[in-house]
Amino acid sequence: MSFVEAVTNIFVGYAVAIWTQTLIFPIFGIAITASDNLLIGGIFTCVSLLRSFVLRRMFEAIGRDL
Repeated sequence: MSFVEAVTNIFVGYAVAIWTQTLIFPIFGIAITASDNLLIGGIFTCVSLLRSFVLRRMFEAIGRDL
């Protein structure tokens, strides 16, 4: 179930990123194509995945040292 949770989290995060960018970018005068929006969302999703992985490893290491 951890794997299912992780995959679900990634897909939901990607969808939220695309939706948010679609709403927020025009407010700031940023006009991009749909494919650019999908690419930007993918980049942010990858960064988020890496961040989550690194933080999980850090906290596991801290937990072992206690």
